[in-house]
Amino acid sequence: MIESLFWLSVVLVLYPYLIYPAIIKIIAKLNRKTVARADNVPNVTVLIAAYNEADCIELTMQKMLAQNYPKQKLEIIVVSDGSEDGTDTIVESYASQGVRLIRQEPRRGKAAALNLGVKQANGEILVFADANSQFTADALSHMVKNFADPSVGYITGTLRFLADDGSVSGDGCSAYMKFENFLRKLETDFGSVIGVNGGVDAIRKSLYTDIREDLITDFVLPLHVISQNHRVIYDEQVISYEMPNSEMEAEFRMRVRVALRALQGLRYMQTLLNPARNTRIAFSIISHKLIRYLAPIFMLAALLFNLLLALSSTLYTCIFAIHLLIYAAGAWAAFFPVTGTAGKLLTIPAYFLATNSAFMIALIKYVKGEKMATWKPRAG
Repeated sequence: MIESLFWLSVVLVLYPYLIYPAIIKIIAKLNRKTVARADNVPNVTVLIAAYNEADCIELTMQKMLAQNYPKQKLEIIVVSDGSEDGTDTIVESYASQGVRLIRQEPRRGKAAALNLGVKQANGEILVFADANSQFTADALSHMVKNFADPSVGYITGTLRFLADDGSVSGDGCSAYMKFENFLRKLETDFGSVIGVNGGVDAIRKSLYTDIREDLITDFVLPLHVISQNHRVIYDEQVISYEMPNSEMEAEFRMRVRVALRALQGLRYMQTLLNPARNTRIAFSIISHKLIRYLAPIFMLAALLFNLLLALSSTLYTCIFAIHLLIYAAGAWAAFFPVTGTAGKLLTIPAYFLATNSAFMIALIKYVKGEKMATWKPRAG
């Protein structure tokens, strides 16, 4: 019995990363969902929610204004969420080039900022960018091609990091994002993407629904689109660059916040977890999100069951030793710099351990009823 529980726990930890992708890849090969992309030039509004982004907002403005998209079809709106560092002044300096500033006071968070901005947006397609997003010049052109397909309601692109600085946080972010983009490509072929890159995505304005301030827009909005019988898809040609968190502490806080708000989003959109409503969507949400966020519980269970088995089995004693070694090495790399080949090898276990520790804290906060609607830029 204990042996079965141990291996079940191990399988559940690995399932979102190995088994789930394999399953949807096989199904997609048998019944692939395609996207009918075509040239398309609808009116587009780029929405940027910003709080104290004076150090990066100007470059973001320049990148948006450099898009090879018809200027008469493009609108840029920045919603300043109570910024105090000169962000507003920088944005206002681009007013002559068509950039609009909306100030939200007092500070209420990204969801409230987007809800406010959408009400004043004129575009039929809403593009969401972070204040530090650096879109490639053809990003918008590639993005809108997806909306030529009437089944598509939401599209997310590729987020790349400008540099891997050798830190566990920086390299871990890059590895994690590469895996997420790989999984989104599979999910697009399977049906719909579950979870998007919030700094490089777009939605049909007609499908936008005001999001509650304590919920994560990047997760709940796509689920709303799915609930309205439209697809959420990934386009690898839509590319944006950002700097990764170089400090594990900041990355850790960000992971706690995102996980907590995603758990709240799952509860808010729980009707989509019903397989009778949409089997593929329920399967994807449970596999991609729910089981992943519950992984810390499965990890602790696996460690406990392994310990019990090790008391009477040489084989499981060896497995337990390897178990502890992996965790110890990951913890060491997370707290102390490890360079060279060893550092590269330890990046994945270190980032995996840190991420799941963040998930555990998020689970505790969720059970306690805590909420996080606002945060500091690049500090979680």
